[in-house]
Amino acid sequence: MIKYCCEWLLYSLLLVYWAVTSVSISLIGTLLYLVLPRKYAPVCGRFILQKDFQLFVFLLKITGLLILEDEELKTLANKQGAMIVAPNHIAIWDVVFIVAQVPELICIMKESILRNPLLGGGASRLAGYLPVSSITQMLKLAKSRLKSNKQLLMFPEGTRTKTNEQWLNPLKGGVTLLARQAAVPIVPVFIRSNTRFFEKGWPLYRKPEFPLKINISVGEPVLAAEGESVQAFAQRLEKIFIDELSSPHPLRRVQKTNDE
Repeated sequence: MIKYCCEWLLYSLLLVYWAVTSVSISLIGTLLYLVLPRKYAPVCGRFILQKDFQLFVFLLKITGLLILEDEELKTLANKQGAMIVAPNHIAIWDVVFIVAQVPELICIMKESILRNPLLGGGASRLAGYLPVSSITQMLKLAKSRLKSNKQLLMFPEGTRTKTNEQWLNPLKGGVTLLARQAAVPIVPVFIRSNTRFFEKGWPLYRKPEFPLKINISVGEPVLAAEGESVQAFAQRLEKIFIDELSSPHPLRRVQKTNDE
């Protein structure tokens, strides 16, 4: 009972911390976006987000609420050249763990997130993250960043993995279309967890079982083959994800039953 109450207290405090810091960095980011030269704004925004995310992860770890295995992400931080980092998307905070280790990534996200202060929207805009307002506009902006040798973070599922999907949602064609048009590799990132905490539809008042266990691993870069269609490329990438996520692992996704 004491353990349960302590977990609820820590969980509540961390939610409050997240809300307060998100609104704060969103406000700071919005103000800096208005006054900083465009040359320096992205550097400043990414620094703010990385430090905020690193502190949040640190607090989760020292409170015993999180066991995170993300050493392989450090290899991405050392990679040079244009690429698209493409993780499966199990929870709303996947981007937190990745950007905490690889801050130079330019995230492609829903336009509504960039307007949401509770998700640090102001700081995300300052960091130069790209909104998905339309596929055509997103592709245009993303290709220009890749031509400038930037690195993008893009979730190929398009949204968080649905509750009734075993491994991941069917992949959208946007990531493979972009990779083929820009002639850059896709680096798949595989996220596994012992929980469905913060999956799509998870209410904030529902406390998960702690500690949360999350493993993040990095796959080999994938390039479009000569003459390969966008659809075939997407199917090949999807198979890579399914083969990896379905392989034996202590944190392999468990099929959700009707009773859950």
